[in-house]
Amino acid sequence: MDQPPEIEVVTQRGGNSIFGRFINHDLTYGEAVVNNFLRRISPFESAVDLGAGGGRDLGLVRQVCPAAETIAIECGSLYAENLRKKGHQVLELDIEHDPLPFETESIDIFIANQVLEHTKEIFWIFHQMTKNLKLGGHLIIGLPNIAALHNRFLFLFGIQPTQLKSHSAHIRGFTANDVRKLLDNVWPKGYSIQAFKGSQFYPFPPFLAKPMAKLFPSLAFSIFFLLKKQKSYQDQFVLFPVKNELETPFFTGQEISQSQYSNK
Repeated sequence: MDQPPEIEVVTQRGGNSIFGRFINHDLTYGEAVVNNFLRRISPFESAVDLGAGGGRDLGLVRQVCPAAETIAIECGSLYAENLRKKGHQVLELDIEHDPLPFETESIDIFIANQVLEHTKEIFWIFHQMTKNLKLGGHLIIGLPNIAALHNRFLFLFGIQPTQLKSHSAHIRGFTANDVRKLLDNVWPKGYSIQAFKGSQFYPFPPFLAKPMAKLFPSLAFSIFFLLKKQKSYQDQFVLFPVKNELETPFFTGQEISQSQYSNK
């Protein structure tokens, strides 16, 4: 019987573009931004990366705080094997349906970098991160920005944003203002925004993209938030789609059965 071909784990570089030869796609993942955020909140004891992929961000955690426990949440078996070889603790979970197996308020940092755009169950994911994050702990979020400058021009010609094509893996779109509204509407004053930055600026090469993203973060290709948990959490994220009767069957796990909304 023929053996299945070996599959090489590679880092995704995004779609093909006529500008591809000018752009450093590493800027999309905001390595310098994440590094800056981690140094700002160091020292810390634990960091959990949702959708850890190749382990770029956990590698930054180790550089900044070598003694910290690094935990990868990754459902891709090849990525998971690679992360274990790098010495990270790996949990192969579906972040849209599985509860995270941590003690309540036990984690210092959660990282979700270029992950949330791939998911529908954003309320469940925020619920799990917030529930397990220590009071005073930090959440680092990196997102593709559909309000990036180049997308604004594409809209003028009826062209889909490059970060939200129907034939891609992305199913959610984000802007800086939308993220702020999500936090304010679901859990007012629960998180404070400690820092907001941009990275990558289409269609420019790095020597232009870096200063432009710094000056105009809301127009950058990717946007990044450093959030701090300010108060105790009472299931606000998982209750929100039920209380507001959002017309989509969002996953709420078992937590919702303990609420007054369980029959709705």
